[in-house]
Amino acid sequence: MADFVIPLVLLVSFGITFAGLPLLAARVRRRGSGSEFFGPFEEIWYPAAARTRIEIQVQSERRAPAPTPGDPPLLRPDR
Repeated sequence: MADFVIPLVLLVSFGITFAGLPLLAARVRRRGSGSEFFGPFEEIWYPAAARTRIEIQVQSERRAPAPTPGDPPLLRPDR
């Protein structure tokens, strides 16, 4: 019986691990929290992606310029 239990436990644990990895990857992509951990590895092996990630982060933190007094009011497309 022990000869059957140990391989079964290993098979189930590998199955759970490999089934959980795509779920973890989807969560990291959705939240964007993977860049802090994988950033140094990305800079080492794929520097162009690291520069792109930094540029996207900089653009997302920029503020829109304030309108000047002579600018026409913004038209909203839903009206």
